[in-house]
Amino acid sequence: MPPYKRITFIAPYSPGIAPSQRFRFEQYFCVLKERGFHLNYLGFISKKNSGLFTHRNSFSTLSIICLGFLRRIIHAGLIWQSDFVFIHRECAPIGPPFFEWIIAKVLRKKIIYDFDDAIWLTDKINESALEKFIRQRSKIRIICKWSYKVSCGNAFLANYAKQFNSNSFINPTTIDTENLHNPTLYVQERNSKKISIGWTGSHSTLKYLSEIENVLYELENTFPQVSFILIADKPLAMKLKRYDFVKWSKDTEAADLSKVDIGIMPLPNDEWSQGKCGFKALQFMAMGIPCVASPIGVNTTIIDHGINGFLASTKEEWLFYLTQLITQEDMRLTLGMDGRKKVETTYSVRSNADNFLKLFT
Repeated sequence: MPPYKRITFIAPYSPGIAPSQRFRFEQYFCVLKERGFHLNYLGFISKKNSGLFTHRNSFSTLSIICLGFLRRIIHAGLIWQSDFVFIHRECAPIGPPFFEWIIAKVLRKKIIYDFDDAIWLTDKINESALEKFIRQRSKIRIICKWSYKVSCGNAFLANYAKQFNSNSFINPTTIDTENLHNPTLYVQERNSKKISIGWTGSHSTLKYLSEIENVLYELENTFPQVSFILIADKPLAMKLKRYDFVKWSKDTEAADLSKVDIGIMPLPNDEWSQGKCGFKALQFMAMGIPCVASPIGVNTTIIDHGINGFLASTKEEWLFYLTQLITQEDMRLTLGMDGRKKVETTYSVRSNADNFLKLFT
């Protein structure tokens, strides 16, 4: 056997496209290569089709999924030499775990199964019975059973996985605090008389802003120096007057965040939110930006209330803590610095590298 080990990564998208993939495992590729691992990457959706799939219509979705299944059939013949097969979320977005069965039972490969959401559930309120059948979310527990190890983004996810596989571990979503989310790389000229409250995320999570839209509206009317920045792939209709939409781009994501003075991460109190890995809060904190978040799931572990950020449940709490940060510049700076320290020591690529490497032992 060669002195190195071979890992095949299987994910929904090609490299460098989906934030979930980039921050769960792609940013560890250099670490793995330095340790002598040989890597292979197999995406379900090709890079050229990723945009069509995100802004999909029925015909393009069906075409892309059919092409994805064809790619997976070809992929099945490419992993026979692999020592480990790292599967992020699932091999295919619909249907039973057919390809996972081939990998585990036919090819007998060691599966490292990774997920960072409660993907055995759904956040869609009115999901049809047909979509539930097509999605086959019950396959998550089956894939857990077949896996060598399960990599989970937080304790809630790990507790679920441990019901089916005792080798389930917490592997937090992490930030590259040196080369990407590093505030020293993006120096902004601050206007001390203007304060921006910011949110970042995908169109699928825009609905969470409705939790505190009235809070933002009240703050805008109370403080003429306050404005709101939305960094996303799609805009959102809001009643705010001082509201700037910045289209998300991988090339400018950290630079755009650096324009924010106060970050927010509202979430509803439900099971789906319990599976969230606090990525928005981590991004803000890594950039030295104080964050106010809902005390849901891992947010209560990431944020030490009153030390490196605030946790707010009610409208009154959101108003109080955001007002504190708006009116006290020293507090913004102190909480921001302490937040970055927390990410550097606990949620950075550097601090979590050894933990990630243990998945392949």
